[in-house]
Amino acid sequence: MKKKTEKFARIGLVANTGKPACRAIVRKAAQLIKRSGRVVAADRATADFANLNVVVHNDSVALSRKTDLLLVVGGDGTILSTARNSAGSPCMIGVNAGRLGFLTTVPDDKLSQALRHIWAGNYALEPRSLIQCSGVIDGRKVSSVAMNDFVVARGEQSRLIELEVRVNGEELTRYRCDGLIVSSPTGSTAYSLAAGGALVSPQSKVFMLTPICPHTLSNRSVILSLDSQIEIRGLSEKPEANLSADGIMVGPMRPTEPVTIRKSRRTIKLLQIDGDSFFRTLRNKLNWSGASG
Repeated sequence: MKKKTEKFARIGLVANTGKPACRAIVRKAAQLIKRSGRVVAADRATADFANLNVVVHNDSVALSRKTDLLLVVGGDGTILSTARNSAGSPCMIGVNAGRLGFLTTVPDDKLSQALRHIWAGNYALEPRSLIQCSGVIDGRKVSSVAMNDFVVARGEQSRLIELEVRVNGEELTRYRCDGLIVSSPTGSTAYSLAAGGALVSPQSKVFMLTPICPHTLSNRSVILSLDSQIEIRGLSEKPEANLSADGIMVGPMRPTEPVTIRKSRRTIKLLQIDGDSFFRTLRNKLNWSGASG
């Protein structure tokens, strides 16, 4: 992670408008940014939610194109949705108004301190690879981007699905399971972790394939190069398999419709305050030894 010295002049605010607790945090952020002499902007939903008197853009996509830094207030889900919409645009930093928060690294009570660090240049930018999925879903061509993971999972019926997985054209295996998680390095702390996958440094150039409740004990999480092309084909007519991107439904997969997952050309830059790191976050969030140090 390399330290940067950009002078951010235009700051964009994005909030999870479904969380009332975010309202006061956004208002405080707007006041602090204005006080520093910088321009404050927000997407329309955030501006209306917090009754902000700032520059307003229609959505987070337009906002990301007109600002130097996005300050995202909410939980990791808010970071994920904003990242997908603003991929390749300005860097982002998350203020945690959620629970665990591996991506929203600034506690809401440390907002003032974090902004002072940013104005002083005491931060570094950490690039995060996005991943993309393309193919035919329910008879239509799709192309979707995720920051954490793509998940193929069974539908409402409580029976195993069968999935064929090929890597760079070669068959890897066939899973009989409740589902399969294809995770980016960033996503190792999300669903993949809950399903028994490895914790991976976000700078690692790898995919993680983690089956959900596999039928055989030989099925374990597999680590692949991030340059791999992963093809997944559902082999079961019933129950159907559903594809989601960062928890957002893409659609049902038919047996004749494989999807391919690969690294996206686009990246997201997360801003880290000096002293913060992935390992420190792990220690604090998971209560590991040394967490108080």
